[in-house]
Amino acid sequence: MASSADGSPHEVVFIDGVRTPFGKAGSRYANTRADDLIVKVIRELLRRNPLLAPDRIDEVAIAATTQIGDQGLTLGRSAGILAGLPQSVPGYSIDRMCAGGMTAVTTLSAGIAAGAIDVGLAGGVEHMGRHPIGEGIDPNPRFVAERLVNPDALVMGKTAENLHDRFPQLTRERADAFAAASQQKVADAYISGDIQPDLVPVAVWADAGGWDLSSTDEPPRPGTTAEALAELRTPFRPRGHVTAGNAAGLNDGATGALVTSSAIVEELGLSAKMRMVGYAFAGVDPALMGVGPIPSTERALTRAGLTIDDIGLIEINEAFAVQVLAFLDHFGIADDDPKVNPYGGAIAFGHPLASSGIRLMIQLARQFAVRPGVRYGITTMCVGLGQGGTVIWENPNHNGEGASA
Repeated sequence: MASSADGSPHEVVFIDGVRTPFGKAGSRYANTRADDLIVKVIRELLRRNPLLAPDRIDEVAIAATTQIGDQGLTLGRSAGILAGLPQSVPGYSIDRMCAGGMTAVTTLSAGIAAGAIDVGLAGGVEHMGRHPIGEGIDPNPRFVAERLVNPDALVMGKTAENLHDRFPQLTRERADAFAAASQQKVADAYISGDIQPDLVPVAVWADAGGWDLSSTDEPPRPGTTAEALAELRTPFRPRGHVTAGNAAGLNDGATGALVTSSAIVEELGLSAKMRMVGYAFAGVDPALMGVGPIPSTERALTRAGLTIDDIGLIEINEAFAVQVLAFLDHFGIADDDPKVNPYGGAIAFGHPLASSGIRLMIQLARQFAVRPGVRYGITTMCVGLGQGGTVIWENPNHNGEGASA
């Protein structure tokens, strides 16, 4: 991390994170604005952290992949005003597609590490029911005409099929088995109460009339089996491998997090849930988008002086099962290793694009709290147009019994 003028490091810590329950695209949130979802998250973060006065927030960074309509108007600023933050608190928007929320956290953290700010509020929102991926874009024809990228790069499902081609050992059977396990882990996590504490209920207006309360995730399908998934069609290629069952769906939802320096934690009497060790982003062939977490993780580990063996918990976004399997194979990790997505992942929860990176952090923080034997964990994800992002975190509850016990 960066150092201050007197040479002391500005250590970055994750204070808290919350999210709305995720919905199926255009379903329970059909009558709810995207900016109202992120406002709900900002207000909940402030409510849960009363020791942090709103005017101590130095910057708000909110990510959205499709920045038009109710996801436009510089969300970091407009949502901050709508949430009741002082007008003196500035804000801005971020777009790194699926890694938008992750980038909001790392960008604010870089400011903290440099001593430019003390407290940052990061968030991500995606209302895919109102704004389908790709809405309003106009890709430069040079991308295809000059063969800068394979046309498959613009269709995420095709990039996943390409991964199956590149790595024949990543069979559909393995992908379906991983997807079914993700559904089961989410169901188990709900039963044990590991998900609910970080959800902020949202009042929603039903088309049939009347108000309802969204308090749990809508996409999970408890009881899903690999055998049932094997019957699903493959929409991106005849006799392919990628299905609606072994990939994340189209979803609506918002996430948010507070990051600050360890000095502010001490000053205000806050509690840190994670300490940032480092992060990295990397680019890959856009037509093989799903391998992005491999080089970003290698880069982050090298910069931190760590190896994959030091990592005791892995929160990896399940955009597609094959993308996770490619990562696991590369690092020699078993498909069912318990340190990987212990509470399940996006195949069950859903993947509201820019919001998902912070969901990974929220779940890792909760796992750190109950697993003091784990010292380091990572949050990592693939990113559209051929990128990967990885953040390494240290557990402040670590009991010193080992790096990754």
